[in-house]
Amino acid sequence: MEPTASNTPVESPSGTKPTFMRKILSEFREAFGMFLYLWVLFALFTYHKSIVLAQHGISYKPFGVALVNAFILAKVMLGAEKLNLAAKLRKKPLVYPVLHKSIVMSVMFILFNMAETIIHGLWKGKSLAESMPKIGDGSPAELVVTGIILAVALVPFFAFREVSRVLGKGVLGGLFLKRVPEPGKTAQ
Repeated sequence: MEPTASNTPVESPSGTKPTFMRKILSEFREAFGMFLYLWVLFALFTYHKSIVLAQHGISYKPFGVALVNAFILAKVMLGAEKLNLAAKLRKKPLVYPVLHKSIVMSVMFILFNMAETIIHGLWKGKSLAESMPKIGDGSPAELVVTGIILAVALVPFFAFREVSRVLGKGVLGGLFLKRVPEPGKTAQ
């Protein structure tokens, strides 16, 4: 059966509609995979920032931020995927939807990070101008470089998802997580 626009099969291989619990479990697995990837990515960024600042004698240890941001942005990412922003690119070579999704998500992440910083500043009683985030030295070049770093870091994630979509649900994951038999031998 062909997947719908949201990549959720209308019917299972047995010809029956998936149960509510299966849909929830599938949704959880998808969100957890996104969360895990983002958590590792943001934790590495945080550790890197900590190391760079320590070289200048500045203590920086907000390691819980990576966990919270990964959770929030995984939900944002899941919602954006459900909007099917790259649907028109499905018939093109995989590089197009992968790069499109990576760039769009990096822009969304930067915008959500900016919104989070502004809301946090306003909550603390700062003015809107004082709450505006400063990425790096606050220059537009720093913002662009941050966006490029995020987009490049998201390419492997979306490449895996797009190749998995083309091969069929579970095939690519099975290749990575199951023992592959030697050529000419059967799997056990």
